Amino acid sequence: MSKIVFTAGRVSAFICPADKAQAFMWDLTAPGLGLRATPAGKPSYVFQSEYQSKTVRLTIGGPDAWSIEQARARAKTLQRLIDDGKDPRDLKRDALAADATKAAADAAQVAADAAQALTVGAVWDIYLQARRTHWGERHYRDHETLSKAGGIPAKRGTRGRGLTIAGPLHSLVHLPLRDLTTPVIEAWATKEAMTRQTSARLAWRCLKAFLAWCSEQAEYAPLVSERNPAKSKKARESLGRAKVKQDALLKEQLTVWFSAVRQLHNPVIAAYLQTLLLTGARPGEVLALRWEDVNTKWRGLTIRDKVEGERVIPLTSYVSHLLAALPRRNEFVFSAAAGAMSKPHKPHATACEVAGIEGLTLHGLRRSFKSLTEWLEIPAGVVAQLMGHKPSATAEKHYTVRPLDLLRVHHEKIEAWILEQAGIVFDGNAAPGALRVVAR
Repeated sequence: MSKIVFTAGRVSAFICPADKAQAFMWDLTAPGLGLRATPAGKPSYVFQSEYQSKTVRLTIGGPDAWSIEQARARAKTLQRLIDDGKDPRDLKRDALAADATKAAADAAQVAADAAQALTVGAVWDIYLQARRTHWGERHYRDHETLSKAGGIPAKRGTRGRGLTIAGPLHSLVHLPLRDLTTPVIEAWATKEAMTRQTSARLAWRCLKAFLAWCSEQAEYAPLVSERNPAKSKKARESLGRAKVKQDALLKEQLTVWFSAVRQLHNPVIAAYLQTLLLTGARPGEVLALRWEDVNTKWRGLTIRDKVEGERVIPLTSYVSHLLAALPRRNEFVFSAAAGAMSKPHKPHATACEVAGIEGLTLHGLRRSFKSLTEWLEIPAGVVAQLMGHKPSATAEKHYTVRPLDLLRVHHEKIEAWILEQAGIVFDGNAAPGALRVVAR
């Protein structure tokens, strides 16, 4: 094969004839250095020599990346390897393997560094999305609230501050997950217990479940200790135990309570509070009622149940009367100017103050429903089904099926008795709002 001295002009001008699959130009200066070209591809420097009586050809690189002098130096290096009895192909494979090993190690280190830098908040968001299909909407929103940032302008519920308050877990979300240790959680629990013990207790329970989930995930398990960092006796003692709440209406208080509630200036709030007591539903469940959940034909209310998803309870006569008088401003039964009404803690507290009743909460009205049914011979399973409690006995769970009409018999009896004790005479045929209170 003929050889010429490579120059920049000769290299740039070299092309492969269209009638050939490939063409070569060989350098006179560096033994084995050639330039290979094809009709479709770019030319590249190659090295060709003999090793153990066999032709060896290796690609060096293109003229755009290698200068002529660099290509010559590379060709001389490869020829020296052959002169020393070494196959340059083996060395190239070893170099490629070493590069691959180094690249894999570098990628693993980058991944490890990224994992070490993962914050609690980043993994918390992943956890919420992973578990969302297994939770109810209320439970999911509770988790969002626990970690939310504060400082957003708000018109109510901030005790005059004008800004929303950060959730109990928000102070932890910026920490690297690996730094969420037992001492850190204990210090957090001590601080949060000073101002909001109840919500901090809920946050602590959710945090324990979150860390347990992390320990089961291959990518996060190395970042948490084998023993759940939140399972700390000191943290539990700092947060204390939830006290058993006893707030409930006595039978003797029904008259003054109904009288005070019905005198509230906002009829929607008045209807909400009475419905809360007469259905035994959770405060949030009643607030979430939409008009589509009210079935006047079959006289039923569909309650969005946080335990079972939903349950249907009777639409009793008096509650139906209350709902019929409400304005239909939007899709919510108990509506505000925009969307659903917020929980009326303050109006209820005002009504209780007028009635001379202390410490009665909105959830206390649900507790009142259960307590007041004790005066009547109502099966415990009926009350549990109305309130959305899980069955506690095998017979209730697997063998007792109560249709809506059977529930209605008992529910109407409960409602009638409560109204009787309150001194309210109710005419189901009267126009909405036409009720009469009888002095007792």
